[in-house]
Amino acid sequence: MAQSSSNNGGTDQVLMEERASVRTIILNRPKQLNALSFPMISRLLELFHASEGDSNVKMIILKGNGRAFCAGGDVTAVVHNVRQGNWKLGADYFREEFTLNYLMATYSKPQVSILNGIVMGGGLGASVHGRFRVATEKSVCAMPETALGLFPDVGASYFYSRLPGFFGEYAGLTGARFDGAEMLACGLATHFVPSERLPFLEQALGKVNTSDPDVISTIISRFSNIPKLKAESPYHKMKIIDRCFSRRTIEEIISSLENEALNKKDDWISSTIQSLKKASPTSLKISLRSIREGRLQSVGSCLVREYRMVCHVLRGEFSKDFFEGCRALLIDKDKNPKWEPSRLELISDDDVDRYFSKIDDEDWEDLKLPPRSNLPPYAIAKL
Repeated sequence: MAQSSSNNGGTDQVLMEERASVRTIILNRPKQLNALSFPMISRLLELFHASEGDSNVKMIILKGNGRAFCAGGDVTAVVHNVRQGNWKLGADYFREEFTLNYLMATYSKPQVSILNGIVMGGGLGASVHGRFRVATEKSVCAMPETALGLFPDVGASYFYSRLPGFFGEYAGLTGARFDGAEMLACGLATHFVPSERLPFLEQALGKVNTSDPDVISTIISRFSNIPKLKAESPYHKMKIIDRCFSRRTIEEIISSLENEALNKKDDWISSTIQSLKKASPTSLKISLRSIREGRLQSVGSCLVREYRMVCHVLRGEFSKDFFEGCRALLIDKDKNPKWEPSRLELISDDDVDRYFSKIDDEDWEDLKLPPRSNLPPYAIAKL
């Protein structure tokens, strides 16, 4: 078994193991919970392209070293660049990341992501677009972007909008955390394998000499089981979620939840309302519209739209909530962001529309995704 790596300033942030027809790519930044740096994304693009062009490679396994698969994009580095006055450096990061998401979503060979630990934000983008996602009892996933002044990106408007009912709106707006059993139930994971069986699973997958997804699925299923959802799982709240999160506006979603709270005492309802009230009002409004539009769009169209949105966020013309959220949660860690605008009613439909328009800058251009033939590979979840 050969191992190669990317050498970024003396640190090997992405490793690759070659075993017969299988390439195992390992995110190797454990102290940062494998947060994706720009060099990591560039290296992943390089390795995925090379493996797709190599007829000897039949399958990719993607996993992380340490207690995380991937805790998301390295947004503190992005914020640092933008604060130096160059929002386009931040845009370059997202352009590269979204291109990687698109490559994974249209990949011609099966990708098996082993989600044995933390999977946040960009970590979902690096896995959910792939064919197989293996959760374990150690998995915990979320897209907490609305609490950061951002929005669920990396193609989340595509895969969240395809979760059962209005579970995607609930997940995307509240940033709720899910365990491995919940990931399997809603379709973010395709299999659940207890972590002590992972070495045996990887051993079995290492012998694969085919790209046939049915063969690979059968192998993973040999090590899988169906875990029981915990009693307090939000997945048991689907009736309330569908009633409330199907509403047209954020204001209506919150008031319908408040009405539910009047009818019965439920800690889950009150914590859901709290999550929404703590999030950036601008983020909530643009996130809801993004997920709604995503229901009717291809994965490529979702990523092109999300790139426009993220460029508006980085420019900070209407709201600088992303920088304030990163300050409060990631840099100073006082967990007390001061959102501006501070209330939902201060944000008009025209303000929201602005995030979905082209950037008024002659040097700017829309995300140009490479032509791909494998479109779209499959439904992300049970519809």
